[in-house]
Amino acid sequence: MHTLPRLVLASTSIYRRELLSRLRLPFDVMAPDVDETPGVSEWPGPLAQRLALAKARAVAHLHPDAVVIGSDQVADLDGVAVGKPGDHAGAVRQLRAMSARQVVFHTAVSVVCVESGFEASDMARVTVTFRALQDDEIERYLQAERPYDCAGSAKSEALGIALLASVESDDPTALIGLPLIRTCTLLRQAGLDPLGAQHP
Repeated sequence: MHTLPRLVLASTSIYRRELLSRLRLPFDVMAPDVDETPGVSEWPGPLAQRLALAKARAVAHLHPDAVVIGSDQVADLDGVAVGKPGDHAGAVRQLRAMSARQVVFHTAVSVVCVESGFEASDMARVTVTFRALQDDEIERYLQAERPYDCAGSAKSEALGIALLASVESDDPTALIGLPLIRTCTLLRQAGLDPLGAQHP
């Protein structure tokens, strides 16, 4: 029987772990040792792409026989990168800035296998329009969700959806943190087809 290559998710994100588990492929999780500091004048889209590939490469070189997935998401408000808020005050500032505005979430994914020489990347853009937000709405949302580890404080898979007026994307899970349509395409190219695999 054909043995599937080992699959590793180069991320400690619980959101990406949950999303990847939907494909019903066995996988390991490993934290990538990558400096996520943006370069000088680095635009949000290229930043997300660079970090996704850096994460995948960092873990792939430690496990050369594995197929490794790296991903990164950067929110983009008028060309300025909006990262994870880190704390309550940061989240309040972010949400006030994004109120009644359009924000583009760039969610990049890279798949790397050192042994086979495979390396490919793709990115999904999600255009999110925020409602005009009142301070008391922001406060209730933050108290309920505490989304301090989410880019742009937007936990759309939960109560954060109530902050939004619209979402436009061709890869529906991209906003949560891993574009699964693109991920499946890259995994197939790397020789790991979710629909052709023996599922546990």
